[in-house]
Amino acid sequence: MPTVEDIVCQHIAENILFSSKGYPYPEDASFLENNIIDSMNVIELVMFLEEKFCIQIEDRDITPDNFDSVTRLAKYVRRKQLLAA
Repeated sequence: MPTVEDIVCQHIAENILFSSKGYPYPEDASFLENNIIDSMNVIELVMFLEEKFCIQIEDRDITPDNFDSVTRLAKYVRRKQLLAA
């Protein structure tokens, strides 16, 4: 079963980086520092995460603490899933 990290990496690789070779960065690499995603990609990523993981993402949660790496995103998604359970 794929992990949250696996799913996020695959989505970013295919739909944001347009790479068929997978996600080329470490999971803790900063999206901002490495110019991996931009503000439009964040909106797309929020929509994907909400649909894929059945969570509701509040605007106030879209911060670097939650959205600046695959690792941070996965932790955020897991917290949201626990709160929704």
